[in-house]
Amino acid sequence: MIAQHYNLIHVENNLLKQIKIKENQLKIAEESNLLYVAEGLQNELLKLQCQLSEPLDSEPLDSEPLDSESEDVEIQALMSLLDD
Repeated sequence: MIAQHYNLIHVENNLLKQIKIKENQLKIAEESNLLYVAEGLQNELLKLQCQLSEPLDSEPLDSEPLDSESEDVEIQALMSLLDD
């Protein structure tokens, strides 16, 4: 029971982190006038927000382990945007 609760918290935290990264990527794309990239990021952001609003009682999503909170999310967003 405790492990299941921990997994749900982990999934929710991971989704919140992914949403923050997508928001930063979207901001960068909009500032750089990358219209198609921004449109795609908006769609991905909506999907993540929908996942967050869904009940988390189902199986946990595949997720990467959370790194320390001190990780710079903006740099991660920029680097993954450049990878795309």
